Formats: sequence, C-alpha cells, structure tokens
Amino acid sequence: RVVRLVQFLQGEKKEFTMSKQVLKSGTSIGANLAEAKNAQSKADFASKINIALKETSETIYWLRLLEATDYLNQKEALSLLNDCIELEKILVSILKTLKMNAE
Repeated sequence: RVVRLVQFLQGEKKEFTMSKQVLKSGTSIGANLAEAKNAQSKADFASKINIALKETSETIYWLRLLEATDYLNQKEALSLLNDCIELEKILVSILKTLKMNAE
C-alpha cells in the first residue's frame, strides 16, 4: 500500500518531500521484519522488531502530517493509520512477549 500511496501523492498531488519520507519509513517496516525472520539470535530478532516498531511510529507521523496538510483526506488517512496502529500493537505485543520469556 505504501508504494501506491507514494505514486498517488507524487502523481496526482505533486507532493514529493513527505511522500519520500513515508516511502522510506513504510518500506523499512517490511525490510526489518524480513530481517527479523532470519535473525541470528533472540537479541537480533528483538532489535529488528524494535526498529520496525520505530519505523511504524514514524510512518504514522508522516500519515498524520499528510492529512493535516490536506494531501490525504480523512477517510484515506484513517484507513492507512488504522493499519499502522494495528501493526504497532502487534509489534509491541511481540516485544512484550520476548521480554516476559527472557525473565
């Protein structure tokens, strides 16, 4: 969805700065989750999940800013934000479970 969003923002809205930022943070989430899948240790796994969580938070920031500046309408932003917030909850849950299992 991130790539389609960027194509929309750059193509139809002619917005290039924030769209590049949301592309970087949004695709970084998936990249870090892919790396976590093949982590070399539990610590490495937790580190990659934590980075993905930070990138999710950054993506939420950019989506809110895109909505605040009217590059996204409320409906468009809400759909994307809800997905990010759900992902954020999942990542937090994974990190909590890792912490509990480490104790």
